[in-house]
Formats: sequence, structure tokens, C-alpha cells
Amino acid sequence: MSGPGAGHDPGAALAAAFAKPPARLGVAVSGGGDSTALLIHLADWAGRAGRPDLHVVTVDHGLRPEATAEAAAVAHLAGRLGLDHDVLAWRWDGQGNLQDAARRGRYRAIAGWAAARGIADVALGHTADDQAETVLMRLARGSGVDGLAAMRPVRRAQGIAWHRPFLGLRRAALRADLEARGIGWADDPSNEDAAYDRIRARQALEVLGSLGIEVAGLAETAARMARAAEALAATAAEAARRIAAVDAGDVVFDAAGRAALPRDIRERLVAAALVWVASADYRPRYAALLGALGAVAAGRAATLHGCILLPGRAGLRIAREARAVADLRGPATTAWDGRWRAAGPGLTGLEVAALGEAGLAACPDWRETGRPRAALLAAPALWRGPTVVACPAAGLHGDWRFTPAPDLAGFLAAVTSH
Repeated sequence: MSGPGAGHDPGAALAAAFAKPPARLGVAVSGGGDSTALLIHLADWAGRAGRPDLHVVTVDHGLRPEATAEAAAVAHLAGRLGLDHDVLAWRWDGQGNLQDAARRGRYRAIAGWAAARGIADVALGHTADDQAETVLMRLARGSGVDGLAAMRPVRRAQGIAWHRPFLGLRRAALRADLEARGIGWADDPSNEDAAYDRIRARQALEVLGSLGIEVAGLAETAARMARAAEALAATAAEAARRIAAVDAGDVVFDAAGRAALPRDIRERLVAAALVWVASADYRPRYAALLGALGAVAAGRAATLHGCILLPGRAGLRIAREARAVADLRGPATTAWDGRWRAAGPGLTGLEVAALGEAGLAACPDWRETGRPRAALLAAPALWRGPTVVACPAAGLHGDWRFTPAPDLAGFLAAVTSH
């Protein structure tokens, strides 16, 4: 695994990052200097090692008129290297923060592209400079251990292992390599726009160097925080084995057991449960998490991250929020809400959707399940037109079930991976 202090040897960084190379590796290339360098060095390394099979992808965000030409330049370079190349389109809907929306949209698009091609691993061109900038931005937000761990060398999300083999290498050295080879790259003018937090962090690093706050030190801090986060995650997983249960896809924490845990572990478990129940890619913002936990401590239900937190005498239940899945409906033969799939006879003509108020009224035995009404409203149900025919969580089974049933093992994996 590459990291701070690795020097400048891209080949060694790649060999360390891919000690067991995948058979197929996706490479995300924007056309900028960092990702272009990644592509060039991956092609060199894979050629020497005889593996893996490289596939190049570029996401065109449609935000600048130059983007199409930049994608074409990447395609030309990939062709020179004998590699296939795909361009994916993403367009902003005008909602939320542009940079955050573009980042999330880019990852979703690449994950879909990779899954369609049987690619389980994708390489990204982030460098030690990106890591240091991220640490500074997280410091400004008051982040804890996980936030200051910043970008991990490998992160699993959306069914893909995202690799950052160059986190120990400097941006300037990689671009010097490109210049020496006579290979150009595209410069995005937004990289000079101080309206963006990352650019202000980049500019701040130039000033902070006089205080000894430099890229290498910040990257080393991130590496240490990552090790601390791994230890805390392991502790949280062990605690979850003792105090957590999974019931009809909800996570339920024993009240006394949760109260006895250190605060950080309690928060970590709840955040992991929110991510797992909602099939989300990221944890909720820490301030929002604290607000929800404050309501829970006062005995009130709270909604967060597409979930509902339901405190009770026996413990805290984290279930899907009904409003988050109210409009989610599809054929019974397809997956629903990222984790439910119907099984049983005669699925043709049936749809899967949340149980909702109307469905719950058609489940006379729902109280006997012991599950809260608010949780059951979001439970997956099979419908034939306006009639609910099955909702196992609410005691209406028929001949159908939902599989694979989310279980404690799945939640424990989520605790350690987020």
C-alpha cells in the first residue's frame, strides 16, 4: 500500500497497491495531470506485469465547453496505449452543491459502467496533495478521527473497490514525468477558482509551509488517523455483536448495552446503521447525527439519512423512513431499495413497493409482529394493482418472501467498512 514517505516511484506504488492485481481494472481519467499520469504509469506497469486488463473511462459533466474535447483527448491517448475507452455523460439537475453533486454523480456513473463490464476494481488518480487538501478541509469542518483519515487507499462502495495508488506521490513530480515524456494534459480553470473550498485549501498550504504544515505531514496525519479509525471500527463491530440485532431489515440496539458504550462507539454504530439501512454511500453529517441522537435521548423519534430512529424501552430501532421510499415502485422481478428482492411463485404482474398506510390496513396481524407501525410503513410489500398480497414484515406472508434477508453479518460488515 502506498502512503506518505513512499518517495516518487509510481511503479513501486502501483506494485504495492495491487500486490494481488485484479484480472480487470477500470481507470478513471478526466484528462487532468494526475489521472493522465495514473493512466500512463498503469499502462507501463500492467505491460511489464502482464496484467491486469485495463479499461479507461471518462465522465463528461457537461459543465465546460472544453469537456468534450478533453474526453476525446483521453480517448486518443488510450487508443495509443491499445486500451478501450468509454465516455459517460452526467448532467447537473441544479440541486444542492455543484461540486458534491458532480462527485457523487461521477462515482455512480463509473460504478454502473464498471458493473456492466464485470469490473470490480477502479483506480483513481488522487495524490498526496489531494490528501493534504482534504485534511485541511476536514479540519475546518471540525471532523473527528474518520474525517481526518481523509481518503483511504482502498474504499469499497457501490459494489466497487476504489483504489488510490498514488496517495503517497506528489502532483508536481507526476506532472514532471508527463512533461519529460512529451504528454500533455488538460487544466480545468476551476482549479484556480478560490470560490471552492479545495482551492482555498490548496492556496493555504502555500502559506502554511512556513509553519511546518506541509503536504507530507498532513498526509502522514491522515494515515495515522486511518489506523485509529480501523481500530475504532473493530471495537464498534465487537460491540455490535453484543448489543445489536437485525429484525426485518431494521437494526435494533439493546438500550442498556448501548448506554454502556463510550460515546464515540455509540455514534459510530448508529451512523453505520443509517448507512446500511438506507443503502447509502456516505455517513450523515456529524452535526445532523448529533441532532438526531439528541432527540432520541429525549425519547423522541427522529428522521435522518432516509431512516427513522425509534427509541423504546427495549432499545433503539433504526428503520427505513416511509417518506424516503414512498415513490419507489417497480416490477417484483427487480431489486427494490438496493437490498430487497422478491421470491416466490408467479411474480409476473406483481410490483414491489413500500407497505404504506393502505397496505398496513390490509395486514390485520401486524401488531403481533411486535414491530413499530412507523417501521412497517416502509417495509417491502408485493402488490397486485391496488391490493397488497404479501408483506412478511407485517405478518402477511402468502407464498412470497424477500431475499436475501439482511442479517447481522451484513450489518457488521457495514460497521467495519464505513
